[in-house]
Amino acid sequence: MIDLDIDMRQYDCPFIDTTDDVDIAFSAVQWQLDTDDEQLETRLVAKADSTDALEQGLHQLRDHPNMRECYILSKRDSVAQIGTKIDETNAMRTIQDNGGYITGPFRIEDGRERWHVGFDADDDEDRALAELERHNEYTVEDRDSFGPTELFDLLENSDSAIRLLEGCRSLTPTERETFATASREGYYETPRETTLEELADHFDVSKTAVSMNLRRSERKVLKAALTALENIDESTTQ
Repeated sequence: MIDLDIDMRQYDCPFIDTTDDVDIAFSAVQWQLDTDDEQLETRLVAKADSTDALEQGLHQLRDHPNMRECYILSKRDSVAQIGTKIDETNAMRTIQDNGGYITGPFRIEDGRERWHVGFDADDDEDRALAELERHNEYTVEDRDSFGPTELFDLLENSDSAIRLLEGCRSLTPTERETFATASREGYYETPRETTLEELADHFDVSKTAVSMNLRRSERKVLKAALTALENIDESTTQ
């Protein structure tokens, strides 16, 4: 299996056109392509910078000529869960016609879309990418190739990966920035390439504050990693 991470700009996509004009982002939760009716049905989370931007974005989305259905499932403040049906875009049809398939959720923001697309053969991939260039703008950000053993291992340990991601996402912005800076500056190297005092000067806070942020970050990430390892051990012994 070949897995591509593609940064895509489609010229016939309602979501991309909407995020071009309004400060709103869409993340797909569920999707189903009906090839007979040439429509894509999706459940998405819409998140805007404000409640006004959310209303403006949803209104513009409903009015798009390629939108067939758009309805709100739930809404709170500047976030909404919506259901939609749109006409099949050129990129969707190109991927489908060349043996490709969506392998993960897609996200749309600032007029661009992040796609995860899979192919079973190099020829299918090459043909699809060549056709995509005719009517779309895209960049392949990452490409991985998985054999049967690697793919099985990836699927078997998907829960562990999710646990680790959840632990990383639990960091506050301050904890994340402090943790990342400390790692980048060599705080965890042996010998250390920076000190708590230097980190405190960098963030203009006390050494105690830096130390507390690092300890909270380490505790969250380590707890998530240990939970992931336990899940891997359980799947290995089963």
